[in-house]
Amino acid sequence: MLDKNIVWHNQNITKKDRAELLDQKPMLLWFTGLSGSGKSTIANTLEKRLYQLKYKTVLLDGDNIRHGLNSNLGFTDSDRVENIRRIAEVSKLFVEAGIIVITAFISPFIKDRKIVKDLLEENEFIEIFIDTPIEICKKRDPKGLYKKAMQGEIKDFTGVSSPYEAPVKPNINLKTDKLSIDESVDKILEYLKLEGYIC
Repeated sequence: MLDKNIVWHNQNITKKDRAELLDQKPMLLWFTGLSGSGKSTIANTLEKRLYQLKYKTVLLDGDNIRHGLNSNLGFTDSDRVENIRRIAEVSKLFVEAGIIVITAFISPFIKDRKIVKDLLEENEFIEIFIDTPIEICKKRDPKGLYKKAMQGEIKDFTGVSSPYEAPVKPNINLKTDKLSIDESVDKILEYLKLEGYIC
């Protein structure tokens, strides 16, 4: 509960001012999908392409965030909710600064992704579903996590012992068992251009 002595302070420089200074439309590109689906790889490639196009970006990756900001959280349902809540608040701060934010988090629950979307203005949240069958994710298993989860070494692992709720109407749906990394990024950039987010 927020202390009654804490008061919100309005700032002289607005999000619109910052966006105009950077000459871009701030947004949050929210990648969601199972472990091993390709979220981080595609997000990294997308950021590189946007950088080459002279856009100002920041990439927040699930594992990296758990090394610092969320290092005190585990993987219980309540910790996952708090993990996403914190990321949502950080993402909002970057969007307020006029930045294009790219995030790569499993974010398994629909209600949590909706909380993120509701923090932002209309059309600032773009949900990108890395739609990869779990069989493919298990075969890739770059960190060996599925193997450990199936052997009982990791509890509450999404897709094995904890559910993943796929987006119902994502802005972008990428089937990475059929698309290459570059093809996936091309589809994202195509969408952003078509919708007027980038030139």
